[in-house]
Amino acid sequence: MNDTPAGPALPRVPALYECTVAHARTSPVRHAFRQRTYLWLIDIDDPPRIPRALRPLARFDPRDHFGGRAPTLRAGLQAQLSAHGVENADGRVLMLAHARVLGHVFNPLTLYWCHDRAGTPVCVVAEVHNTYGERHCYLLRPGTDGLADVPKDFYVSPFFAVEGFYRMRLPVPGDRLDLTVQLCLDDGTRPFTATVRGRHRPAAARALLGAALRHPWSTARVSAGIRFHGVRLYLRGLPVRPRPLHPPQEGTL
Repeated sequence: MNDTPAGPALPRVPALYECTVAHARTSPVRHAFRQRTYLWLIDIDDPPRIPRALRPLARFDPRDHFGGRAPTLRAGLQAQLSAHGVENADGRVLMLAHARVLGHVFNPLTLYWCHDRAGTPVCVVAEVHNTYGERHCYLLRPGTDGLADVPKDFYVSPFFAVEGFYRMRLPVPGDRLDLTVQLCLDDGTRPFTATVRGRHRPAAARALLGAALRHPWSTARVSAGIRFHGVRLYLRGLPVRPRPLHPPQEGTL
């Protein structure tokens, strides 16, 4: 595999983060869960060169992101940036995501940290997939504290309406991965918080094989886990909010 040195203050990539994803819901019922998995951090213009025998364990396909029609990840991202009037994010882009594993992938959240040619941060693109085969991108401009707010305009959980805003803390991953996404409502409540925390490891072949053995069928487990906890909430009597028709932005799977 390649191990491209990053610029100042950026991590070495490709990297693996074995991490814990935690969801906590406080209303109208309390419910929380934690799941172990692993994520990749890659340079979208220099994806990992994986040994042939391990390629079924990690594939990065442009069809799994944005509209699924761009020839490269860079092209798909650039179309999104241009749609938001961002023209100077033409430098390094780091992507945090699940890779396709044994033919399956599901990324509830993919993050792209975009820089200009001088290495200055420009924006972060948060690409969200829901379990209905829909995708949506949010453009964020975090402050020096890594925080950014963005209105919620995409249906994700069937138990939350499309209202309020997200407060996201998205510092560029380093030795540690530490992300937070909160749903904030107009009444001042924060009924849902998700965190992702992990530690940086160089993405050597041995590290990939170890992560895959410790977390078999990782992306399928993420998808199944979301549905499992959704069923539990439904059985507890949580009402389902109608799913609105979203105007096509990135397309459907």
